[in-house]
Amino acid sequence: MPDWLRFCIFPSLYSFTCQLQGQFNLNGIHQTGDVILGGLFSVNVFSTVPDLSFTSEPQESVCYGFHPSGFRQAQTMAFAIDEINRNPNLLSNVTLGYSLYDNCNELAKGFRAAMSLISGQAGEMISEKTCVGLPVLGIVGDSFSTSSIAISTVVGLYRVPLVKLFANKINSFHHFLGQFPVRAMIQILKHFGWTWAGLLISNDDYGVHAARAFLSDLGPIAGGCLAYIEVLPLGNNRAELNRIVNVIRKSTASVVIVFAVKGHTLNLMAEVVRQNLTGLQWMASEAWTSVAELQTSDFMPYLGGTLGIAIPRGEISGLRNFLLKIRPVPKQNNTSGYNMVNQFWEHIFKCRFAPPPEGWLETGGQLCTGQEVIETVLEEEFFDVSDLRPEYNVYKAVYALAHALDDMLQCEPGRGPFSGDTCAQLQGLEPWQLMFYLEKVNFTTSFSDQVSFDENGDALPIYDIMWVDEELMIDENKIFWNFVFKQPPRSVCSESCPPGTRMAHKKGEPECCFDCVPCSEGNTPIVRANNSELSYLLLMSLKLCFLCSLLFIGRPQPLTCQLRHAAFGISFVLCVSCILVKTMVVLAVFKASKPGAEASLKWFGAVQQRGTVLVLTCFQAVICTVWLVLASPAPHKNTQYYSDKIVYECAIGSTVGFGILLGYISLLAVLSFVLAFLARNLPDSFNEAKLITFSMLIFCAVWVAFVPAYISSPGKYADAVEVFAILASSFGLLVALFGPKCYIILLKPERNTKKAIMGYRC
Repeated sequence: MPDWLRFCIFPSLYSFTCQLQGQFNLNGIHQTGDVILGGLFSVNVFSTVPDLSFTSEPQESVCYGFHPSGFRQAQTMAFAIDEINRNPNLLSNVTLGYSLYDNCNELAKGFRAAMSLISGQAGEMISEKTCVGLPVLGIVGDSFSTSSIAISTVVGLYRVPLVKLFANKINSFHHFLGQFPVRAMIQILKHFGWTWAGLLISNDDYGVHAARAFLSDLGPIAGGCLAYIEVLPLGNNRAELNRIVNVIRKSTASVVIVFAVKGHTLNLMAEVVRQNLTGLQWMASEAWTSVAELQTSDFMPYLGGTLGIAIPRGEISGLRNFLLKIRPVPKQNNTSGYNMVNQFWEHIFKCRFAPPPEGWLETGGQLCTGQEVIETVLEEEFFDVSDLRPEYNVYKAVYALAHALDDMLQCEPGRGPFSGDTCAQLQGLEPWQLMFYLEKVNFTTSFSDQVSFDENGDALPIYDIMWVDEELMIDENKIFWNFVFKQPPRSVCSESCPPGTRMAHKKGEPECCFDCVPCSEGNTPIVRANNSELSYLLLMSLKLCFLCSLLFIGRPQPLTCQLRHAAFGISFVLCVSCILVKTMVVLAVFKASKPGAEASLKWFGAVQQRGTVLVLTCFQAVICTVWLVLASPAPHKNTQYYSDKIVYECAIGSTVGFGILLGYISLLAVLSFVLAFLARNLPDSFNEAKLITFSMLIFCAVWVAFVPAYISSPGKYADAVEVFAILASSFGLLVALFGPKCYIILLKPERNTKKAIMGYRC
């Protein structure tokens, strides 16, 4: 049995000393400080398969495949800490340091790096008895959700705050700058009426969380359904990719949403090109929206016009100069030389530090001297800081931790948030104490972006919409639609049912899929018999009557004084005219039911009804126009009501004009009342005369009471009386005319049948 395994099983056989039993071979860069912040980044994106046998100590995997973007994220964190240390207004008496590790885009390596961060710096112990080290106070997580979600569960056990770059929050000790942009994508679907879409997800936590969010939110927010959910294979599995593409081809959904990382998407789109699958509207998650490999001439016929969600872009002043100052680190005797800075140097200058790989020099490779001139490679994409997205999130994450620490150090003794009203002290500071302040952090970056966390520890979700304006205010004229007609596609499972039919859901299908079947004989006769066009116009006029009361509120102004009575007069004439015409139609229908009198109905068709209402309303409009021209109402300071007060009111201008306006409304109302009263007992099944009679009785009673009350009320009380009369009469008409119908339709549907109505006789 090897010594390392024997110690794990029989620790009592060995004397206890507080010392590291071994070190992980991690790729990292470090800087000392009073407070250390940690970072996990994917600088290398591939690794060898480690030896997991138990016959010897497990061997660590070897990382390779340098990823400039991951290294630039790490350097952005170093730059942010350097900038904070030079800022006299933030953490002025504290120096920040950092420990940044490469997780190699591998879960095992990420666990090792995280454990190294939370267990303390090597060789520095607070207590020899407890083996407590000097841990980092917070960690900035990497950009890959799958590894970060797993790592965050371990970090949470140690109560160390993890500020994640892109994914959702997992528990109370994980803070994330950003959320899955599912809701933003659902809003886009809702805007274009795309209720039927397919969803492709990667085979990891990133895709699984997205699928859950779509299944729970798509229906309630946008009334949509998913035609299918397919999981993309991990590798380039041609058979599985071929099956998925065939599912897409056979589906009636024109919109395909892909929540997957770069590798999954590249394999999928290669299969799409091979099968020549066109005519689809693709929607991209932030993981592959801006992938350069997909923005080529080979993919554009298929992916052109893709709508994508992107991490918000920001500007970081001074970062480019910081990157230009990067220099290789000399190899120390006690290190392996496995350093991400040196890897970066080898990457951009295409050289190798000594000792080079076997056969490197023989094949014409060059040795790195460390004296290469970095200005000769400025065209490298690494130095392009014009489109910083994940780097900007790193920058904000560091500042969030720094502001939380600064707020904590401003705590006044005796007024702290912890037990006994105590404050946290820099010496002996615990990570969980920083979490309290991190939850309340609120600051604005130099790019005018606000950073704060909600009660769940989630940051304000902000995304850029590629090919779409900000904040989902979509300007469709700026979108390139990759279709023949250059218009957004239709993507619904079933079209809306036409009049006379109803939806019948298909068994076993989502709610968005249904058949349109004819309505059964008799689902609404009352609606059909209610002269729908006049009823809609009547409802609109009642709405205007309610709204015109708003003109009586507030300080008298020339415009409001002129409009209040004119709007009131025209709105009520429109309303009463509709009622009068409905009454006349009732009489005409009864008369036409007599033998030989059918021809009389031609004078009461839809055109004649609309024309009558228009003429009656226009006559009131003429009255109002003449009144406003000859003696317009205007603001007036009245001193006659009180000896010690001046009442600021709207003088009506002409009592005659106001009287004619009210008289015309009264004339139409009385005429409607008389005709409805005469027709109230006519033997017609669709007779509304009783309802009209009662509504006109209420209307006339209100306005008869209004006249003396208005005359005897000074100033603002006169306005109050008029507003009350407007609202009371409008509400009376609404309830009297439509209340009984709504009662039958909603509460007594058995009476809302053709048989019930035709069998009823007044």
